[in-house]
Amino acid sequence: MTIQLTERAADHIRDALARQGSGMGLRLGVRTSGCSGFMYTVDYADAVADDDTLVEQHGVSVVIDRKSLPFLEGVEVDFVREGLNERFSFRNPNVTAECGCGESFSVQ
Repeated sequence: MTIQLTERAADHIRDALARQGSGMGLRLGVRTSGCSGFMYTVDYADAVADDDTLVEQHGVSVVIDRKSLPFLEGVEVDFVREGLNERFSFRNPNVTAECGCGESFSVQ
């Protein structure tokens, strides 16, 4: 499993977990949605299930469900600030098209 988490993303996850006061890491996945087919899901992870994969980088845990793994192979997760906006950014080599608003994507 090749998922890359930037230091900036790890710092943000660490800070968010500290503010929340619970959770063991980030839960990353994909679901069917949007005009292009799929969208990323991001949430706090409280536990690792039997069918989850756990990736640890820069002292942060990322939990990924089995169904999402093929869509996330090779993805780089970053955290970006643009003016007053901030968000996770995904550079995914599996993406073949994205919708105009950037919220959903398709893969082959």
